[in-house]
Amino acid sequence: MRILLVEDHTELSHWLSKALRDANLTVECADNGADADALLHTQDYALVILDLTLPRMDGLEVLKRLRARPAPRGQTPVIILTARGGLDDKVQGLNLGADDYLPKPFELAELEARVKALLRRRIGSEALVYSCGALAFDTVTRLFSYGGAPLALTPREHAVLETLITRTGRAVSKEKLFDEVFALADDANIDAIELYIHRVRKKLDSAVPDPAVITTLRGIGYLLQPKPVT
Repeated sequence: MRILLVEDHTELSHWLSKALRDANLTVECADNGADADALLHTQDYALVILDLTLPRMDGLEVLKRLRARPAPRGQTPVIILTARGGLDDKVQGLNLGADDYLPKPFELAELEARVKALLRRRIGSEALVYSCGALAFDTVTRLFSYGGAPLALTPREHAVLETLITRTGRAVSKEKLFDEVFALADDANIDAIELYIHRVRKKLDSAVPDPAVITTLRGIGYLLQPKPVT
C-alpha cells in the first residue's frame, strides 16, 4: 500500500520512511504543505501521516482541502503527527476530519500500530485475513504465510502480492500495481512490474503444493487465484 508522509524535519522524515518501508509500505514524502496538497489532489493514497507546522501551507489547511474533495480521495485516512499537542489543536484537527492524532515525541511501535489499524479499517475490518489457496495475508501483522509457513518477500514483492490478494479473483491492471509498488520519486518504468510478478510467481511455485497462481490477462492485467484442480 502506498502512503504519503508529510514532514518537514528531514532527519525524522528519513527515519520514518525507512521504518514504514521496513513494514512493507510504499512511502512518498512531502516536506511542505503546498506539495502535499498538490499530491493529494492528483494521487491516491491508502493513508496520510501529516505534520501540522509546515512551510508554504499549514497542515490543518492541507487536511481541510483534502476533506473537501469528493470520495474516495477525500476520505483518505489521516493521522496527524505533530509537536502541536495542545487540546485546541487536537480538537480542531479531529473536527476537520483527522482519523487519529499522535503528539510528538512518540514511540514508533505506537505509530505503526495506529497505521495498521487505519489500513485494516480502510480495507474492511471484517477481512482480518485474506486467503487464496494455501496463501494467506494477515492484515494485523501484515505478513504472508504459505501453507502455514512464513513467506519471505522483499518490500516490493510484498506490495505486489498484497495488491493482488486483497483483490483475489479480480483483474488488477499493471498501472494499478505500479502505483502501489513505486513512489513517484522512484526511478522505475512500468514494465518493472513484470519483473516483480516473475519473482513472486517463483516464490509461490516453490513454497508448497496447491499454490495460488498469478495469471496474466493480456491487455488487462494480472489475476491471483487458487490453482485449478486437475
